[in-house]
Amino acid sequence: MIINSAPLIHVVGVCVLMLVVPAWAAPGHAEDATFAVVRDAFARGDRAKLNRAVVNLKTHPLIPWAEHFQLVQQLDDGSDAGVAAFVERHAGTYLGEKMRGDWLKWLIRQEDWSEARIQFAHLQRPDAEAQCRGLDIRLHLGEPEAIPDAIALLGNTVALADPCLVPMGRLAAAGELPADALWERLRRQLAQGKIKEARVLAGWLPDREEPSWLSLQSIIEHPVRYLAKLPPDYADTRRSRELAMFAVLRMARGEVHVAAARWRDIESRFTTTERSFVWGRFALAAAMGHQAEATAWFDQAAILGGAMDEEQQAWRIRAALRAGNWPAVARASAALPETLATQPEWIYWRARAQAVNKDTAGARLQFQRIAGQPNFYGILASEALGEPYLIPSRALPPFAEEIAAAAANPSLVRGIALIRNDLRLEGVREWNWALQGMNDRQLLAAAEFARRQEVIDRAINTADRTRIEHDFVQRYPTPFLGQVEPQARTVGLDPAWVYGLVRQESRFILDAKSGAGAKGLMQLMPATAKWVAKKIGMANYHPARVTDMGINVTLGTNYLKMVMDSLDNHPALASAAYNAGPGRARKWRADQALEGAIYAESIPFNETRDYVKKVLANTIHYAALMGGPNPTLTQRLGTVRPRDFGDSPAESLP
Repeated sequence: MIINSAPLIHVVGVCVLMLVVPAWAAPGHAEDATFAVVRDAFARGDRAKLNRAVVNLKTHPLIPWAEHFQLVQQLDDGSDAGVAAFVERHAGTYLGEKMRGDWLKWLIRQEDWSEARIQFAHLQRPDAEAQCRGLDIRLHLGEPEAIPDAIALLGNTVALADPCLVPMGRLAAAGELPADALWERLRRQLAQGKIKEARVLAGWLPDREEPSWLSLQSIIEHPVRYLAKLPPDYADTRRSRELAMFAVLRMARGEVHVAAARWRDIESRFTTTERSFVWGRFALAAAMGHQAEATAWFDQAAILGGAMDEEQQAWRIRAALRAGNWPAVARASAALPETLATQPEWIYWRARAQAVNKDTAGARLQFQRIAGQPNFYGILASEALGEPYLIPSRALPPFAEEIAAAAANPSLVRGIALIRNDLRLEGVREWNWALQGMNDRQLLAAAEFARRQEVIDRAINTADRTRIEHDFVQRYPTPFLGQVEPQARTVGLDPAWVYGLVRQESRFILDAKSGAGAKGLMQLMPATAKWVAKKIGMANYHPARVTDMGINVTLGTNYLKMVMDSLDNHPALASAAYNAGPGRARKWRADQALEGAIYAESIPFNETRDYVKKVLANTIHYAALMGGPNPTLTQRLGTVRPRDFGDSPAESLP
């Protein structure tokens, strides 16, 4: 990779070193301990202690949050006195929006529908739950468009938020929700295994059509037995046909080929649309299982004329890529809706299909659409054109007055303070809200403010948002360079890859903890950390020290090296293994050699697929910024050799 500015190489080197040691340590606030009392008292519902502690806050930036805590408790006690003034005072901020949302819930409980309608209209960015509350309000007020909007919700692919269930249930009881729309959604939810919502939807169907929960439960537990006992007239009603389709799709969760054979025995009794739906679901299951029949089954669904959702359309292309069936890649790419067709991955693979078909000019036009974008496929497109991927020239650093303006932004200050006071989720929300509408100069200044406060993840997140003026040193920082780089080299790993992985794992949050329990910079699971510590003979290891930077990096890099060695020294395989486990990464190989980019794109776990692509793109950026040899992304991806090709047993690793 070449950096797009000759004098930038020296500047970048200086800036990387600058980022290793922050310009000054981010101090706490003298009243942090008092705010901690406020925070904990609110969490425990101790009103008296909360009110006593709030009085002692004089200059803390989170005084508005302490007031918010008091007002929330006041709402719980039945009064909204002072809430309107607070919302007005903080209008346009995340805190003001959050308080308005809490007030909205209170107004609904009070059945003050008129005031609730006013406050709902003032929400700037209502989430799914708030939208559902708004629907409830509009239905109570008899607004004519509310019922069509409720029906439209049934066509969405996302789960219904809990606040939608009560108003939608009322509409169902009143016969306002069309049975066809309910059946269509119920069919999708059952096929996707979303049983909780499916049970609710089943109860909304008219009595004469409602499937019993006992029937659904019997299919969930024993689909083969259910199908074996189908009565001769089972296809005469929609309810019976839907249950039979659910049964064959439930069978497919175990063995899709057996389910497909059973479906062929009975599909003539079903409508064309129903047959298309089932074949489309079989195709998706086969594609995600890397089975050869996927493309033929997708084609069968398409011939029958049924609609495929975006997940199926994407996997139709992935299945064809795995099979090396470029005409099928071209067909599936041409059938994409605009929402998918403009995404970098599908532009790239459409171009590749055109290139295979000798349409060099068409392929070049497609590659040019995304070349230069700082993502996995933008980098690959640049390389496909024979052009080096260039890191954008570095923008002028923010001026002192720009940084001062960021430091004076109350929402940014509160975001940092919330993170510092163990309210990271709310801090991230407050910070991100404040970034909306900022221009590039303001974003760069906010990123620098976060860096100086040692909140590196916010610096990265903020620098990532610029549109024209960029600072990739802020986007790809190298904190702890003096410890991480030598350790990576000691175990024989590329430091750029290690940094690319850490950036994706934790955004350099030392005490990061995942929902699954992984901890620290390199997000180690406790059992894995213990296993590696024993394997390398780390005498001073204790589980309580897993978030210590040095210990975490030592254990993480050693484990990553073990994974790399066990998987043919392939960075895509090893990255996948680090996220999803070595056994899975190995299983996802093919029976034949596979292009590395195709391996990455056809990983069946959404999180892992996204993770691998981002880690490897990160690696390209870090390699350029850190200097030294820098293979292209195409070279790094290379070829994934066939399954079980001469690597050591990945299953032995945790």
